[in-house]
Amino acid sequence: MKHVIRPIRTDEWPAVKRLRLEALQDPLAHLAFLETYENAVARPDAYWQERTSTAAEGTLERQQFIAEGPDGEWDGSVTVMVEAAGTEDFLGQVVERDQGHLVGVFVRPEQRGSGLAGALFDAALDWSWGLGLHRVRLFVHEDNGRAEAFYRKAGFVPTGVTGPVPGDTGHREREFVMRRSASGAYTGS
Repeated sequence: MKHVIRPIRTDEWPAVKRLRLEALQDPLAHLAFLETYENAVARPDAYWQERTSTAAEGTLERQQFIAEGPDGEWDGSVTVMVEAAGTEDFLGQVVERDQGHLVGVFVRPEQRGSGLAGALFDAALDWSWGLGLHRVRLFVHEDNGRAEAFYRKAGFVPTGVTGPVPGDTGHREREFVMRRSASGAYTGS
């Protein structure tokens, strides 16, 4: 692989913004992300600076990893957030134990199938295990079969927990939870 997988740095907020805006223009963005391009593009630079600094190299609450090509272009990204036991998730459920939560998964279309998503997941999972987290979860839209297939390939399994898509306007769309433990085996709940 010619890409470098690494955490973002605080001063890279313009690149974080560019990649996120590109991700939000993907044809399946409505299934993968909880914000729209229109909302994101209207955000001030201060928002992007803060978003970047809270997920940059050295932070312990969340970390954003990118796939940087030989030309310096960012071709993909994933963020892992630490969820503390006792907090409430967006489905209204109490988090039972400290765990990671993967969000913002994106690989440019021309790079899909190249192994970048797997390398990004490996970095995010290694970071999570290094913090002593024993499991990592993610949410996937019921109609996002491409993402679900990749997550299964990466060792994630459905937990049986589902909930409405946040901000749902009455449609019957749902997300379900998939999880992977440090051992690679499903550990329940």
